[in-house]
Amino acid sequence: MGEQKPRIPREEFVERIERIQQSLQEAGLDALMVYGDEYRKENLRYVSNFWPIFERGGCFIPRKGEPILAGAPEGEKYAREMSVWQDVRNVKEFFCVSVPEEIEYPLAKFSSLREILGEVLDGGKRLGLAGMWDMPGPILERVQTAGDGLQIVDAASILNELRLTKTGAEIACLREAGRQACAGYEKLMEACVPGNTERHAAGAGEGAARVAGAEGVNFCVIGTGPRTATIIGRPTERVMKDGDMVMAALAVQYEGYVATVEYPFVVGQASAEQKRFISVLLEAANEQLKYLKAGIVAGDMVRAVKAVFEKHGMSEYDVYPPMHGIGLAEAESPYPDEDTAYRFKTGMCVNSDISLFGHPAGSNRIEEGFVIGPDGPESLTPMIRRLCEQGR
Repeated sequence: MGEQKPRIPREEFVERIERIQQSLQEAGLDALMVYGDEYRKENLRYVSNFWPIFERGGCFIPRKGEPILAGAPEGEKYAREMSVWQDVRNVKEFFCVSVPEEIEYPLAKFSSLREILGEVLDGGKRLGLAGMWDMPGPILERVQTAGDGLQIVDAASILNELRLTKTGAEIACLREAGRQACAGYEKLMEACVPGNTERHAAGAGEGAARVAGAEGVNFCVIGTGPRTATIIGRPTERVMKDGDMVMAALAVQYEGYVATVEYPFVVGQASAEQKRFISVLLEAANEQLKYLKAGIVAGDMVRAVKAVFEKHGMSEYDVYPPMHGIGLAEAESPYPDEDTAYRFKTGMCVNSDISLFGHPAGSNRIEEGFVIGPDGPESLTPMIRRLCEQGR
């Protein structure tokens, strides 16, 4: 029998809902609607384990009792397979496509937003909404008019606070995502040889990550030679040649949790200028490591990284903060800058984002995942940490 892979147990979803319901009570809210779709899926996944394909979805959480999950008919069986909650409904507002024709689903049974909100609000009028900025305007309008005297309150902060630190099960899922991302990145690096295209290398990396067990590949950013300056460019048919700098990031998803890896390297023989450029990125990454500890002011870490760039006269190529949080989104809180005053906490999961763009030698960055601990960080992406330590 193969080794059992980590998952978020149902009991943990139950605990999440109970904590949300306590927050609703404290905020004077009667229910919470959590919106999600294929691209902004993290909050919906957090409360239900459901990740829509094509369609949109919502999880409706009352002050007491189990949530109602709503989606659309084409994905109903998939929703029932994936969701931890039994009450799964279809609503027309969550159809998979927006076309002028009226799509018929003769075998589907539908509920209305008015009906669902009436159940979860149970006579109340104050509805918290998580995902307001992700939701299409017409759907938001339908929600606003789905109840008489309904008051909509932006309640994203409830989930943001809960998601800021991770449980042991969440960390295990991120660790597995990191393993899969490293497996993919190893093959991507191997495919970066003269004569291969960027798409060839991206395909090698994405395929290896899938074979390793990835639920999805969120993105593969790649640029070679002069295209490293794209910062987040997609792979093209550009053919790599000896001496090309490679900027490539691979984001891999497992059980909803996303790990991103990136390491600066050169196809074939690197020039002295390229080696110096990469060495500065490595120095900054290794300096950052000293600050990834519970109790450390996050802004101090940012200033330490910037000091490395300043020492080497590269501050003008430093374009954004060197770290962000990770979890169900590729980038989430914490997202510190040099003025940030809060302190790192045990259980925060973060990704380095050590970057320099527009330098004559090329543009690049380092991304590796960590869990903040009381005595320092645990690497979630050991291959990248090993490369940083070796200074390859």
